[in-house]
Amino acid sequence: MAISFDKALGIYESALSLRSERAGVLANNLANVNTPGYKARDIDFQQALKDSMGQGIGGKAAKTTHAAHFGAAENNRFSGEPLYRSPSQPSVDGNTVEEQKEHAEYMKNTLEFQAAFTVLNSKFKGLTKAIRGE
Repeated sequence: MAISFDKALGIYESALSLRSERAGVLANNLANVNTPGYKARDIDFQQALKDSMGQGIGGKAAKTTHAAHFGAAENNRFSGEPLYRSPSQPSVDGNTVEEQKEHAEYMKNTLEFQAAFTVLNSKFKGLTKAIRGE
């Protein structure tokens, strides 16, 4: 009987990839906190995870109807553009980065990345034990 890694690992592989992408976007915001005219960006994690898992709109999986179509699960990497964030207090120079909010979002994303990594690690340990027959 073959092991299906998609079923064994669940959404955690995609979640780690998306959390990594989001960390890069948030770090870019923090790096440009003093850049005039810079617009803060973010990833809609929930929607990106649904898209990467092939659930699409309305919770229905995307279907390929032609041999040349790409399957939704073929590429787990987030392929959409990050969205612009609306500031609660716009800056005079047009910069929309709110440093405290960016730090908070970055730390929250880091904690959620670590949680997903811990779960994924335990799944791999379980698979290793199953393979060894322990």
